[in-house]
Amino acid sequence: MTNTHVTSWCVIAGGHVLLVKGTVDRSVFTQPLFTGVSRAHLSSLIAELARPWVAEVEGHRHQARGGARKPALGAGARHQLVFVDKLIATLIHLRHDLPHTVLALLYEVDRSTVTRAVGEVRRLLAGRGFAVPDRPGVRLRTLEDVFAYAQAEGVQLRLDATEVQVRRPAAGQGGRRAFVSGKKKQNTMKATLVADGQGRPLWTDMLRPGRMHDAAAARTADIGRCFDHFDLVQVLLDDGYLGLSRDHRGQAITPPRKLRPGAMAPFVEHQERQRHNHSSQRITVEHALADRKRRKQLQRWTHRRDRLPDTYQAIAILVSDRTVMQGKHASPAITHQLVRRDGRS
Repeated sequence: MTNTHVTSWCVIAGGHVLLVKGTVDRSVFTQPLFTGVSRAHLSSLIAELARPWVAEVEGHRHQARGGARKPALGAGARHQLVFVDKLIATLIHLRHDLPHTVLALLYEVDRSTVTRAVGEVRRLLAGRGFAVPDRPGVRLRTLEDVFAYAQAEGVQLRLDATEVQVRRPAAGQGGRRAFVSGKKKQNTMKATLVADGQGRPLWTDMLRPGRMHDAAAARTADIGRCFDHFDLVQVLLDDGYLGLSRDHRGQAITPPRKLRPGAMAPFVEHQERQRHNHSSQRITVEHALADRKRRKQLQRWTHRRDRLPDTYQAIAILVSDRTVMQGKHASPAITHQLVRRDGRS
């Protein structure tokens, strides 16, 4: 099979984009250095998403046409960016935050083609659901799914929230104050994450304005109903969730409160030891949150705010896939397929 080559290459140095002429095999972009996923992971994504992508694209076309397609002889799209190219370009964008213009130069297409491709694939990645440890093929898509899994498997959950800095809404728009975080004193959006005892992400919400309190964000996700329906599930929380601990005793577990000044030394030591043990068990969710922040896009979001939820969800789900991809090997035939520009597999 002959692979398509590109005639321009992008090098980023010192914050400047340099275009160096040359010839590069397009299959080079499948390297984990670019995509952030192993070849085995990439192969599984191709096999999993190809059919839903075709169904979604054809569904939009059918709706736009108002009926079945009636192609004339020789008619039809001449695809310059086939599905695998779109998937790889989206993974590169999610990992390195390369501008769509640069990706368009790499693939020798128009910028709008890359923008449309990233939007299509990012939405598919965000809707896949979180991988379940030691349960290949099972996906958790809602908070109820996570609680049901935790009760069935006897898993103790960890929950915490993090904030991503975003652009300030334009002057004159309503709701500008809703994004101002009381903790960071910046415009942010808040994400709530649930992980297991090993720091593997199991669920994240679709993000809330940064001004919302951590406990209020969890309640908005209907965590109270989950506690009522799954009464054996325990969730470790920090001091920001004292309200949940009061409403769901024995399930929402927060660290013991600090004693007042003047308390006897033995009681203080015992209380601090309990707080330390609680923090040691809950630290895994902090590691899971930090794993997301290694992505450049989530250190500071500079794009449109309405695209952040899908991006955060897609990245978190890709990270969760590591739990089911360990020990598997890549399928070289799949990762090198469909890199041609003629649209055929």
